[in-house]
Amino acid sequence: MPVPKPPHNSPVPPPDPARLAALRKQHQRRLAWMPWLYFALKPRHQGWAQAWQAEVQALLQAQETVELGEDCFIAPDAAIFGEPGRAVVLGDRCAVAAQAFLHGPITLGNDVSVNAGARLDGGRKGLRVGDGTRIASGAALYAFDHGLKPDRDLKDQPVRSRGIHIGRDVWIGANAGVTDGVSIGDHAVVAMGAVVTRDVPEWAIVAGVPAVVVGDRRER
Repeated sequence: MPVPKPPHNSPVPPPDPARLAALRKQHQRRLAWMPWLYFALKPRHQGWAQAWQAEVQALLQAQETVELGEDCFIAPDAAIFGEPGRAVVLGDRCAVAAQAFLHGPITLGNDVSVNAGARLDGGRKGLRVGDGTRIASGAALYAFDHGLKPDRDLKDQPVRSRGIHIGRDVWIGANAGVTDGVSIGDHAVVAMGAVVTRDVPEWAIVAGVPAVVVGDRRER
């Protein structure tokens, strides 16, 4: 026998607070791993999400030398470390996803995304990233290197730093690597898993280990 439906005008039961809290926690976790969703939230979610982000960002700025632009997103478990003289500076609308690692000096332009598990270290000379650039999951950008002279153990080698510069509208693919001293021109693409050891021209598509030019975005 079918269960009778309640009358049309019967009151709607209030939502279960415990269930709502659990759903919101899971939603926060989803945003942390896929922060692009934060910038597309529906109005009914924007209030709590913005308040949550205000708390996360205030705690980070109280503990580290970090400057954040307007409307950024920072995953709570992102590891962001900045010291005086080695600050981490993010422009407007930047996103740093879960388990990303950033160690200054780093300067990100506006609308830059650093996806889950990416690793960025500015060494001494710094890492600069232009507007609109996308750094995919697992990418590794290290603006320092160790010496290799045979007269001492590797652990005793000096560390050098020349810095890394990434232009605007660049895509660094998943698990790609960028070594110290490299400049990547505007609009370039670094393929998944590539290791960039030399400068990349504007608009170039590079792939391989070590990375070489395999195409031009303007011809796609």
